[in-house]
Order: sequence, then structure tokens, then C-alpha cells
Amino acid sequence: MRFSLLCYFFLLGFISYGQETDLLRQRLENTDASFGLEVRGRTIQNFGELFKFYSSRDFQFIWSREARIGELAYEGRYELEQAQFDGLQPSDYHWDLINTLIENYESNKKIGEKSDWTDLVDLELLLSDGLIQLAKHLHVGKVDPSELQWGWEIIQTKESFDPIAFLNQIDQSQRVRSKIFQYYPEFRIYLRGREILRNLSELSKVDSLDWSALSVNKSIKAGDSHSLIPEIRERLQFWGYAGGNDLTERIYDSLLMKSVQAYQSFHGMTSDGIIGKNTLASLSQSPKDIMDKVAVNLERLRWLDGKKNGSKAILVNIADYKLVLLDKEDTIFQSKVIVGKSYHQSPVFEAKMSYLVFSPYWNIPESIVRNEIIPSVRKNPNYLTQKNMEVLTYNREVVDPSTIDWKKRSIPYLVRQKPGPQNSLGLVKFMFPNRHSVYIHDTPAKSLFGREERALSHGCIRLEKPRELAQLLLQDQKEWDDQKIWDAMNSHEEQTVNLKEKIPVYLIYLTFWADATGKPNYRPDIYGRDAEVLTLLRN
Repeated sequence: MRFSLLCYFFLLGFISYGQETDLLRQRLENTDASFGLEVRGRTIQNFGELFKFYSSRDFQFIWSREARIGELAYEGRYELEQAQFDGLQPSDYHWDLINTLIENYESNKKIGEKSDWTDLVDLELLLSDGLIQLAKHLHVGKVDPSELQWGWEIIQTKESFDPIAFLNQIDQSQRVRSKIFQYYPEFRIYLRGREILRNLSELSKVDSLDWSALSVNKSIKAGDSHSLIPEIRERLQFWGYAGGNDLTERIYDSLLMKSVQAYQSFHGMTSDGIIGKNTLASLSQSPKDIMDKVAVNLERLRWLDGKKNGSKAILVNIADYKLVLLDKEDTIFQSKVIVGKSYHQSPVFEAKMSYLVFSPYWNIPESIVRNEIIPSVRKNPNYLTQKNMEVLTYNREVVDPSTIDWKKRSIPYLVRQKPGPQNSLGLVKFMFPNRHSVYIHDTPAKSLFGREERALSHGCIRLEKPRELAQLLLQDQKEWDDQKIWDAMNSHEEQTVNLKEKIPVYLIYLTFWADATGKPNYRPDIYGRDAEVLTLLRN
């Protein structure tokens, strides 16, 4: 009798499970791939991959069995919810529907009722599709950077994502977290940024401040009394900077100044403690604004490849006005830079630095000749001599400027500036051939590096410390010691030096990152590029 009952229950379970797999088979096989599959009004993004995966396993489920949802499904739901800390929306991965289905299952379980087979099939498809989509987006980003108005020309060399292998790994290991984690960007900065977003999310839950825009007619300095000081104290304290014991105090005291200086430092401003328009604009950003900024930059990090070849690399963060020389992930040199104006924006791209030019000529672009040089010569016939410039034919023969009709809008000649301290490229340029004709160079206008906002060039990158960078790049060539480099920079004769090994150069655009201590750093969106990425990210 006992044997018969065991057989009965075994057979019942087998029939039940067979019903599940039959329903899944029917759902997938009866769907026209050209129209796609919808589950509870939500489009399944990876129908083709799911059909192949489930067909290969005779339509056996991963997330439930014999009408019981397994622990793996709960882990999958949790990971989809955690996507919010990657700056992604869990609803893009069906988390809301999955959560409802699991809650319905739990409610039915409490009253001793079984869930509908259709619910379990829906859960199976939604979880598998959602996790595939999340892994894809973590791997290469949700937004296609080639669609951006200003472009992002940094090539990804990541291995292609295999959705079927991904689901098989989850099923075989009975782990979701470790299989998702392998698709995170291979930068420590990414995981630190993710934690910042988690902290911001918690902070936003207790936010009760009014984030109205703050402005003043005149900058506030230490010792001043101002009606905005209490609100500034309150906002600084919200962000973790000491506002003082009395938040209602209107006097700008020394304790508050230290907090303002620390805040300015981590927001890319001059740490002078003076509360002006930039400091107030930054303090007017709400937690939601900051969370959006972090989300945009986590997406940008997903576009980058953590496995670039070579030990050294040059990284220019346009939004930070800074160049760093990396040896693996360690910074061995950094320098302030000047980048392109808003109407001459420096592009985001990668190239290989292959040579340096000491005491360079500056071959002036035709647009600058037309828009700046010709009008200047009309006003001042001695302009070319004063600027140490010369005119040449396309065969490089020198032309007497007095023989040229400068009243014309353009001239059929080249204009270049001779080597020397006046040269707009300074005493050395660093070349990484690219279609943008952008390079890194010295500049005679050193005072500009004292400015907080340094979007001042025609697109090239001006470097504050070119001599030091040249020393580091040529340190594997013994004949190029510091004295020889200095002599070459001041020789007034152009000299090209090839690097023994080409060095990758990346011009990127990040308005947020977390440093090695985990402290968030924010920068103004100088080119107004964050909004476009955010719109596409939220689509």
C-alpha cells in the first residue's frame, strides 16, 4: 500500500512538471519570432536566445520545479532590484512583474493554494529574459555610444556576451550573483561608484531639504554675514561636511570655511573658501540630480574596456581638466590641462602616442587663418612678424606677406608659426595621429592654468607640465636625459623623437568618479553632455 502511494505521488509530480514544460514549449513554439513574444504586456527582449536555450534542455525550468519557486528565483529577483545601484532601472528587466508573481506565489502558499501554471511560465520567461538583458547592459552598456551627438570613439574589445552560456552557468552553479558579477567593468572605480550610488539612495530617503537654486549678487567671504549662510550650512551638513553647531548662524566663520573648501576640492573648484556662483550652483543640486550624474558616469564606465593592452596609458578627463599617466591602474604623473571651448569641443576618442616633437612649428589650421589671422593682418600689417609667423606655398616655399592681397576672405597659402617661446604649441608637442588632428602640447600662456574653468582651446589639449611628461615618456632612452630634453625644447630647431613603444591615449569625459578612498568627486558638465546620456539611459 505504501509503495503504491509513493508511486502515485511520484507520478503526480512528474505529470505536474510535464504540464509546466508543455506550457513553456507551447508558449515558445507557437510564437512568431518576427512579431516577438509579450508576457503580461511586456516585450521579451531576447526571444531567440530563450527559444534556443529552452529547446536545448527539453524546456526544463530553471527558476521553479514541480510548482515550487526555488531559492535561485529569489536570488535572481534580488539581483534585478540591485541594478538600481548600477544606475539602471529594475523595471527595464521586468523586476516589477517578477516581484508581483513571486508575491502572489507566496500569498497562495500561505493559504495552501498552488499558483497557476501560467504564472510559473511567465516567471520563467521574465526572469531569464531580465537577467540576460541586465548582463548585456552591464557588459557593454545600455546606451549605444555611437548614437550620441558628440560621439564616443573608444573601441570596446570585450569578448562577446553569450546568453545561452550565461543561463547554463546559472543553472549549473545555482548562483546568480557570481555570474552577474563577471560582467561588471574591470575597474575598481566602478564598484566604488556603485557604493556611492547605494549611499545616495539611502540618503535620498531621509532628504527633507528644499533644493531651490541659491544665488548671490556678490561672493560671500569668511567673516561676512549673509541670509544664505544658514541654508548653506544645512546643505553642507546634509552632504557630510560640518556645518557648525548652530545651523541658524548667519556669520561665515572659519569652521564653515573649512567645510566649503573641502566641498570645493571634491567638486573640482578652486579651494579658496569663497562662496560664489559655481559653489552655489553645485550646492543647488538635489540628491536626485547627483544620483542621475552618478548613473550617467557608471554607464560611461561600462563603455570602457578594462583589458587594454600595455602597462602604460595616458588618460585625459576633459571634464576634470586633468591628464594622468598610468602604469597599469597606478597614477605616476598628473597635470592640469586646458581643453576645447564649448564651440570647439575636445572629442572623446583613443589613439596611440608614437612620437614627440621638440621646438615644433605650428601649422595653423585653415579655419584659424581665415577667422583669426587674416583679420589680424588687415588691422596690423606687422602682425605676422610680431607673432613669429611665416607664409608658405603648398610646396613649402616662403612667400613675402606684402605680396598677398589680405582683403580676400581666404588665401591660397599656408601659414605657420616658427619654433620659439612665442609658439602657440609651446616647446614640445606629443603626437598620437588621429582623424581629429588633436594632440597634446605645451603653451606659452601658463597663467591660464590658474583658472578654475579651462575650456579655452580650439580642441587640442594644452599641458601645464610638458617637460615632466617628456622625461617620463623618454626614460627608457638613456640618451634623452633631462638636460637634453631641455636643450631640445629651447633649440628653435624642430626635432622629432620616436617612442620605443606606442602608448595608448584616451580622451574621456567623466563628470563623476569615486577616488581610491571611496570619496565621490563631481565635476561640472562643461559641454552639457550628461543630459543626452541620461535621456537614452532612461528610455
